[in-house]
Amino acid sequence: MRLALLAGSLESVRHSSIKQAASRKVRFSALHHETYAYLSHKRIHRFLTTRVTPIDLRYECQHPASGNNTDKPLVILHGLFGMKRNWLSLAKAFCKELQRPIYSLDLRNHGASPHVEPMNYDVMATDVLHFIESHSLTNVSLLGHSMGGKAAMALALSPQLPEGLLQHLIVADIAPSRGRLSKEFQSYVRAMQEIESAHVKTRQEAQHILSPYEPDPMTRAFLLTNLDTSATPLRFRIPLDILGSAIPALGDFPYEPGERTWTGKTLFIKGTKSRYINERNLPIAKQFFPNMELKTLAAGHWVHAEKPTEFLRYVIDFIKE
Repeated sequence: MRLALLAGSLESVRHSSIKQAASRKVRFSALHHETYAYLSHKRIHRFLTTRVTPIDLRYECQHPASGNNTDKPLVILHGLFGMKRNWLSLAKAFCKELQRPIYSLDLRNHGASPHVEPMNYDVMATDVLHFIESHSLTNVSLLGHSMGGKAAMALALSPQLPEGLLQHLIVADIAPSRGRLSKEFQSYVRAMQEIESAHVKTRQEAQHILSPYEPDPMTRAFLLTNLDTSATPLRFRIPLDILGSAIPALGDFPYEPGERTWTGKTLFIKGTKSRYINERNLPIAKQFFPNMELKTLAAGHWVHAEKPTEFLRYVIDFIKE
């Protein structure tokens, strides 16, 4: 009797083990399928992105007295709603101090560059690499602020980047993290669309509409640099429809921590009144860029505009090291 019970118990255990193993196998198979599908989706997305034909970006160059236009340039990438013209004073100062060519670019859908979709960091990085290669630039130092900083980091981490092409990476007040952009950016698009719908004829009228959306006069002035004042009524030079729909993608980042690293010299410059670089995402930045250093300035998000002299010194000293 005991043997029968024992045999029954063993048989029950055996069947239970088989069921558990089968269940684990099913769960593992489902997990494997989901993981494979997720990774495949990412690979397909990146494959399709890298297949996008890059565009020719508009630019301005400050030339050193030596006539060198290609070796050891500093390439500058502006932020969302910015343009190459925003960096003119700093670009001239960089050229004078460094005696190197300084290229300020208009990223896609900004300034004088073409209006085209898609609008994400993979394609922006592809555009910048296309610019560097088509202008035969070597030993490049790359500086980006905010959206331009993410584009610069995406290029540094890109498998398409030729070895030795990038010498320095400078990132102004942004981290390689994922998250929604502040609601204010979407509200800026709505405000600019409202300005166009109102058929305003003067900058003062545009200021009046923008004021409830943005109380800071410096930020309003920055946004209104995008107005085409030669048009009647006034219109914005940037494609508001493309940028509005791209806001979610601009909060993203194309790589996950541990997926890629760039071990070159990297400088992050943080505004102490800004939270775009913080205690949560700084470790992520260090994972991507293990040879990074961090400098701070008593400023908000627009560190280069609020503290131009100090910002200039940080960048020059870093490149000259």
